[in-house]
Amino acid sequence: MNSIQMQIAENLRNIRKLRGYSYDQLANVTGVSKGMLSQIEKGESSPTVNTLWKIANGLQVSFSSLVEESVPTVSVVRLGEKEPLTEDNELYQVFPYFPFDSSKQFEIYYIELLPGCVHTSSRHHGHIEEYVLICEGEATLTINADKYILQKGDAMKFIANHTHTYANDTMQKSSLYLIIYYS
Repeated sequence: MNSIQMQIAENLRNIRKLRGYSYDQLANVTGVSKGMLSQIEKGESSPTVNTLWKIANGLQVSFSSLVEESVPTVSVVRLGEKEPLTEDNELYQVFPYFPFDSSKQFEIYYIELLPGCVHTSSRHHGHIEEYVLICEGEATLTINADKYILQKGDAMKFIANHTHTYANDTMQKSSLYLIIYYS
């Protein structure tokens, strides 16, 4: 069995089990015989593109969700292996940890604010929430004209539809996690 055939078998099996479908139920929603579905899941048959489209449409999933490699159940991100994006004379350093995933609607960053950093972010369009968790040091967030001083262990959330500023007014590095949620 080739690797794409194995991937299709695994993905179909996972989707069917997640939905709690029997082969009869799966055959009913896809229009593909239960014998063929069973063979595909066991890796005994290599389905045609047309058959895969029938399955995808019946399950109301993307075609690629049947053929893509599954996402690992564990992902480890090591700060030392990440290259930061920098702004404001490198006083603002952003480490992308988990990029946006449309199925989850959020992304996660680790950010370092070096002493003297003042980083202004333009307002975001739509209903976007930012969640900030301070890891070390102190950060001042300004949203509109309101200032919030957060220290290690503090957290806040806000709707990011206004210009907002992240600043480090101290002489020590500050770090934080930023979760951006797209509702």
